[in-house]
Amino acid sequence: MSGAGKVVCVTGGSGYIASWLVKLLLQRGYTVNASVLDLNDPRQTKHLLSLDGAKERLHLFKADLMEDGAFDALIHGCEGVFHTACPVSVSSTEEEVVGPAVEGTLNVLRSCVKFACVKRVVITSSIVTVKCNEKPLSPDMVVDETWFSDPAFFKEMKLWYVVAKTLAEGAAWKFAKDNGIDLVTLHPGLVTGPFLQPTLNLTVQYVLDLVTGVEPSLPPFSEFVDVRDVAHAHIQAFEVPSASGRYLIVGEVKNIYDVLKNLKQHCYPSLSLPEKWESDKPHQVSKMKAEALGVSFIPLGVSLRDTIESLKEKGFLNI
Repeated sequence: MSGAGKVVCVTGGSGYIASWLVKLLLQRGYTVNASVLDLNDPRQTKHLLSLDGAKERLHLFKADLMEDGAFDALIHGCEGVFHTACPVSVSSTEEEVVGPAVEGTLNVLRSCVKFACVKRVVITSSIVTVKCNEKPLSPDMVVDETWFSDPAFFKEMKLWYVVAKTLAEGAAWKFAKDNGIDLVTLHPGLVTGPFLQPTLNLTVQYVLDLVTGVEPSLPPFSEFVDVRDVAHAHIQAFEVPSASGRYLIVGEVKNIYDVLKNLKQHCYPSLSLPEKWESDKPHQVSKMKAEALGVSFIPLGVSLRDTIESLKEKGFLNI
């Protein structure tokens, strides 16, 4: 196993992406230090402690993004640091999202500098730090890693999640350059797929809303990627020596109505469908860097079907 004898850490370990990352790291033989907000909350810990290999090689730590030095114990002795923790509510205020995202990222990186054992840091960013500016997207456009979002534009619109993720990424790159940290950032689109945690996160809630007929809160088409591919991409970003810079992690840009219609026809006859959305052809997102890293992508139809099965299994959906 590639991770045998190696120690890595995952911040925000109870989250959607992080839980899958912990699972895959344990499968590869790594010893994993993972942070949660409350060690006494079974909703944050039980699903992690039940993973194969957890008893022998998973260590949970309490850590708060805004507490200086809170990640020292987590990172001590680690070769790789995966920073996934971030506030993700799209409706929160500037104070609730921007500060924790930026300062939390810097707190983690300050801890990394203290330990010479850290060889690489992988940060979970978002496609919103890449594609969001005043320039409208058209079908002939191919979004790639050279694109950067404009936080000032979205600050005026009070879209604090976009602002927070963009400013946090910028702060991370500056700190890494100033302090000699080997940093890689990953930029997934809207993440779907089965979930390990007992609670609903934002993107799984979006799928649940769609299949139960709730008014969608996103554009007719979006950039989609399966959570298992995102977790695998994190590991590749750490293990592949040549990995560097930013990576877009997007499987497909699709009109979600068409995908749900296909699922209704072939898998779920009782599935509710939103009103048909008329939309132009979507823009494109480059896969070149991700595929060069060794990332392949689960088809969106499979990912959504697995999301729905997970929602049914955990009692959130009855179809």
